[in-house]
Amino acid sequence: MEDREIVDLYWQRSDLAISETEQKYGRYCRTIAYNICGTEEDAEECVNDTWFRAWNRMPSERPTVLSAFLGCITRNLAINTIKAKNRIKRGGGEASLALEELSECIPGGRSPERVLEEKELEKRIGRFTAELKEADRMIFVLRYWYLVPIADIAEKLQCSEAKVKSSLFRTRKKLMETLQEEGLYWTN
Repeated sequence: MEDREIVDLYWQRSDLAISETEQKYGRYCRTIAYNICGTEEDAEECVNDTWFRAWNRMPSERPTVLSAFLGCITRNLAINTIKAKNRIKRGGGEASLALEELSECIPGGRSPERVLEEKELEKRIGRFTAELKEADRMIFVLRYWYLVPIADIAEKLQCSEAKVKSSLFRTRKKLMETLQEEGLYWTN
């Protein structure tokens, strides 16, 4: 079934919307959630919550790219799941490590001015990512969007972990320089 048809099912409030979404995007969303959470149980819960959120948000939004819409919901739910678990047991975790690596480039704070700056920052990071060479972009997105462990990225791309780490280091440095040049880098 085409994405447009699935979205139409949501707008019609048809129960088929969930089953069609599960059939087409279940594996995709489970992979995102599992890469972040690390357990099948948490991944499954995130995916179920994704369908619930999609059901509730679809009447007010008509996403142009359904996979990105669902992937974003899944990713945010999975990150919230590990944040909640890490609050309980201050353990490490792959997602925490990846977000910590990236935090040196990304500013924090939530004043109204910061909210506007963050929107511009989000757009600029999107453009920055699009400007990267394909291999560097793939490594960057796998690590910082899907939160895939470095060893898994190396295996997937058939290269050494050292190459992945080096690419991530250079890309983070380039990102920080780009954000500083454009006045989008600030500290708390």
